[in-house]
Amino acid sequence: MPVLYLSHGAPPLADDERWTAELAAWSADLPRPEAVLVVSAHWKQAPVSVSATTGDAPLVYDFWGFPQRYYEVTYDAPGAPGLARSVAGLLSGVGETLHQDPSRGLDHGAYVPLVEMFPEADVPVLQLSMPTLDPQRLFDLGRRLAPLRDEGVLVVGSGFTTHNLRWFDPSGGPDVAPPTPSAEFDHWAAEAVGRGDVDAVLDFLATAPAAQEAHPRTEHWAPLYVALGATSEAGDVRGTSVVDGFWYGLSKRSWQFT
Repeated sequence: MPVLYLSHGAPPLADDERWTAELAAWSADLPRPEAVLVVSAHWKQAPVSVSATTGDAPLVYDFWGFPQRYYEVTYDAPGAPGLARSVAGLLSGVGETLHQDPSRGLDHGAYVPLVEMFPEADVPVLQLSMPTLDPQRLFDLGRRLAPLRDEGVLVVGSGFTTHNLRWFDPSGGPDVAPPTPSAEFDHWAAEAVGRGDVDAVLDFLATAPAAQEAHPRTEHWAPLYVALGATSEAGDVRGTSVVDGFWYGLSKRSWQFT
């Protein structure tokens, strides 16, 4: 299976017909996965943990101040207990113990894009926490997850290529020209990921233009480290941009790794 890094957006991004069509077209070109493992920017928890495996835990509406309809979205995907056991086995091989959180449902970094990509909610889904924001440790975590690809598991890192909410101005409309720092970072990211420059991506605060402006906090960039790690065992970590462009000034560039 390929590995994905996608920009998931806030819940209102699901109202953007262009973005929803891009995700639907993307999933239509993918081989059908046996299961999906999502690493979202919105779940940082140590030790590394997995969400409920029963498929009946409520979604995590981890956002505030939106219209009520965003809190009524459902996504009743099957649980993935077999995938949880596989993840636990891969981590135990390097001396880590996987924690299971039976009350944890999917957060919006997982379900918002999955509603568009697998709208029938018929593919088992499991969410994995980021136990740290350290780039090398997350890259190594991704490397340990790489064997899941041979089991038909779609590993998805869900973040946002630029994520400075001070740039978000609803009055400008979704197609407003991005701020210069957002455009500069997006251009750098497209080139660095496109050529598979793992060192530059992991050290982006030192190598990328406007890095601290594009990511005042790094949690929305961090899922990319896991995606790169899960790809690295195949030897070629060059990513193909499947989605690009901006939404209210934020880069929604997303990559597929094969």
